[in-house]
Amino acid sequence: MKSKALIELLGDGQVHSGAALAEKLGVSRTAIWKQIRRAMEEGADIATIRGRGYQLVSRVDLLDRARVLREIAAGREQELSLTVLDEVDSTNAEVIRQITAGSKGVPVVIADCQTSGRGRRGRVWQSPRGENLYLSMGLTFHGGFSVLDGLSLVLGVAVANALERLGVPEVGLKWPNDIFLPDGKLGGILVELQGELEEGVVQVIAGIGLNVHMSRADGVDQPWSSLARACPQVEWSRSQIGGAIIDAVFDAVALFSDIGFADFRESWQRRDVFMGKSLKARGGDVEGVGCGIDDAGNYQIRTENGLVPVRAGEISLRVAK
Repeated sequence: MKSKALIELLGDGQVHSGAALAEKLGVSRTAIWKQIRRAMEEGADIATIRGRGYQLVSRVDLLDRARVLREIAAGREQELSLTVLDEVDSTNAEVIRQITAGSKGVPVVIADCQTSGRGRRGRVWQSPRGENLYLSMGLTFHGGFSVLDGLSLVLGVAVANALERLGVPEVGLKWPNDIFLPDGKLGGILVELQGELEEGVVQVIAGIGLNVHMSRADGVDQPWSSLARACPQVEWSRSQIGGAIIDAVFDAVALFSDIGFADFRESWQRRDVFMGKSLKARGGDVEGVGCGIDDAGNYQIRTENGLVPVRAGEISLRVAK
C-alpha cells in the first residue's frame, strides 16, 4: 500500500478511524499508522484525533491521469502515450527510456516528484513531492536540426498561453527558457536534443517545471514565485495545469513545424521581462539595453556599437546592477 491511496480516502476532509481505513485498504491498523507517518513526512497535514482516528487538515492536490486527459482537445489523447508517476529520477530521462523501448504515440510523463530533476546548464531543479508540476514530452521534427531554431521560445509561449487561459495574470518570459511572474521565477523549460532517428528526423525532449503550491524553497538564490502565492484564491490542480500545457504545446508545435518561428516572435516579445532593461551578457563583454529577439530567436542587446545578437548556446543574460 502507498500513502497516495490513503490520502485519497482522507481527501473528503472527514475523520476516519484506523480500523475503517485498514478495512478499506486491506491492511493492518499498524500499516495504516505507518502510512500516516509517511504521508506526514511527505508534507501532508494530518490530524490524529484521539479515540476517533485521522483527518486530513489541508487540501492535497493528487495527480489524476483522467483529469489530465480531460483538459486535452477531443481526439488528441489518441496521439499521446501519457504516464503519471508517483516518483521518478527525471521526467526527461523517463521519456528517453520510453522512446528507447519503442513507445507508441507522443510520450508524455508527469511525476509527483523527481529525485534527480535537472535545469539548464546541469543545475539541480528542486522537485519536492506534491507541490509542483514536472512534465516532459518527446517531440519529433522533420527537416534536421536547422528547423529547431527558437523551439525553447515557442514552448515558453505555449506555457504562457496555457497559464493565461487558466486565469494567471502577467505571465512573463525570460530569455531563453524561463517562465516568470512579477515577483519572480515561476518555472523553466529544458530542451534536450536526442539526435536524428533517421535522415532529417530529429527527436527532442521538452521538460517543463512549474511551481504550483510551493511555499518555501531552501537554497534558491533568486526571486521565485508559485501559482499559489500569486493567485491564492484559486484551488490549483496540477492535473488540470498539466493537461492545459500539453494541449497548448501540441498547438504550438504543429504551427511551428508548419511555418517556423517567425509567427511566434510577437507573442514572445510582448512578454519579454528583459525588454528595455540594462543587461550584461554573462560570460562575455556585451553590455547594453534589451531589445527583444530577432527572427531566429537570438536575443538582441543595443550597445554603443549597435545591435548585438546573443545565442542561447553561447552566453546567458542578467540584469546589470
